[in-house]
Amino acid sequence: MKLTFSLPTISTVNPGAATLEADINRLVIAGWAGRDPDAIMHHISELEAIGVPRPSAVPLFYRVAANQLTQNKSVEVIGSASSGEAEVFIFTHQGEIFVSLASDHTDRELESHSVALSKQLCVKPVATTAWRMSEVAEHWDQLILRAWIKEDGEYRLYQEGPLSSLRKPDDLLSRYLNEGEIPADGLGMTCGTVAAIGGIRPATEFRMELVDDILGRSISHTYISLELPVVA
Repeated sequence: MKLTFSLPTISTVNPGAATLEADINRLVIAGWAGRDPDAIMHHISELEAIGVPRPSAVPLFYRVAANQLTQNKSVEVIGSASSGEAEVFIFTHQGEIFVSLASDHTDRELESHSVALSKQLCVKPVATTAWRMSEVAEHWDQLILRAWIKEDGEYRLYQEGPLSSLRKPDDLLSRYLNEGEIPADGLGMTCGTVAAIGGIRPATEFRMELVDDILGRSISHTYISLELPVVA
């Protein structure tokens, strides 16, 4: 799946933004990727409350078809029970790791029957901006992940937390790949999420951002969910 990103530079010599086109051919969803066992249990409890069984291991990696990635501002879904989930999205391109933002949009009704299938069913919205991992690696834990959902006509804070609460990408990659394996170009991975404020619930409008206060910049993306008609 080809994705196009704006790649802003932090250089004062050559300011501006380049364009990067990445071909993602392997997509992995890292689930239950928190560092704090209590936070992991909180997220597991959130999902248990809506009927999702406990995972067999933490973290747990789900393969999803790479063609489920989209940078559109709208997605089409079946039913009214799906919801977004803001996650850091990393991908490999020309031997380098880049950082962006994605929503692990998931069908919550189906999730109680099969987590893997519920993730496969929904497309995964991705932002159109990316950063080089080398620019943020040293202050990774200070990056902030946020999301809002639109309820009763206004956006309400839905998720918020520092990346210090989640496993670092190099940790997730080392656990997913075979020992000593170098991630090949075309690998995309979402890196876990922070707890939902007020519990997991569906919304037709979802806004998310990844904030880097150290370098004074952010990546953001907003999308809407359009419910498809179901014919019996």
